[in-house]
Amino acid sequence: MYSYLDFERPISDLEAKIIELKKLASDGESIDTSEEIARLETRVSEAMNEIYAKLTPWQKAQVARHPQRPHFVDYAKRLFTDFTTLAGDRNFGEDAAIQAGLARFRGRPVAVIGEEKGHDTKSRLKHNFGMPRPEGYRKAIRVMELADRFNLPVISVVDTQGAYPGVGAEERGQAEAIARSTQMCLRIGVPMITLVIGEGMSGGAIAIAAANRVYMLEHAIYSVISPEGAASILWRDSARAKEAATNMKITARDLKDFGVVDQIVAEPVGGAHRNAETVIDASGDQIADGLAEFDGMSADEVRNERRQKFLAIGRNL
Repeated sequence: MYSYLDFERPISDLEAKIIELKKLASDGESIDTSEEIARLETRVSEAMNEIYAKLTPWQKAQVARHPQRPHFVDYAKRLFTDFTTLAGDRNFGEDAAIQAGLARFRGRPVAVIGEEKGHDTKSRLKHNFGMPRPEGYRKAIRVMELADRFNLPVISVVDTQGAYPGVGAEERGQAEAIARSTQMCLRIGVPMITLVIGEGMSGGAIAIAAANRVYMLEHAIYSVISPEGAASILWRDSARAKEAATNMKITARDLKDFGVVDQIVAEPVGGAHRNAETVIDASGDQIADGLAEFDGMSADEVRNERRQKFLAIGRNL
């Protein structure tokens, strides 16, 4: 069973009826329900197409946060082999919100950095709901330095509501860690590819996303601040998050038009959680295409290409 969002009520009602009819059939009832089930399935498909063809930015934000949406660990299992994670920043400790290490991507050695939210209460607590602390970003810096030293492309996967704002994180230099991680993204002489799979909020995202190529899933969101945070600052009312989301231009299509995002990875109707394997495979194809663009480039050429990408953002508006 899927968890349904508020605007998916028509879909949930129809699918509940389908489940009820299938249960009747499995219980040996003499009534032939196949024709009614087929009719309802057609209505579900039509309703989903209609709803998802005109999602508002706020509805896209809800889809991006869907609890059943595939997370970094799902992408890592399907896209990478021989994934060896590295723990700790060699300064303070380990931060499970950022998973990083070395792996093979379609046979090619790469460095991998990903933000993991967790799937259930236990794993969400372990990964701090995907909100990295300073030691997480310093671990990312460590892995990027290693990748640069051994000429390994870097693949980063973004999914965070923002860096952890706790007192301890601030005491250990959260802002400085984010800044240095962003600086390292821009400094390395190897190609860096970023994929935004859910939420990409604030410096918590950009710290591992200042890449040569930035790709976004169709219903992901990417912004300097969450809609709730923006509403709290602008109107002192977080309940106006829907209005903020509309005005902030946080969707993949808006960001593609601005030049912030290079390509959009299509999702199945209903969101990535309805067919995770298809979405992950399509993301892998997009990452492979991005890496291929930099084959044969020198370190200076890779850095300059990245620099020009960021200088060009918004230029055509």
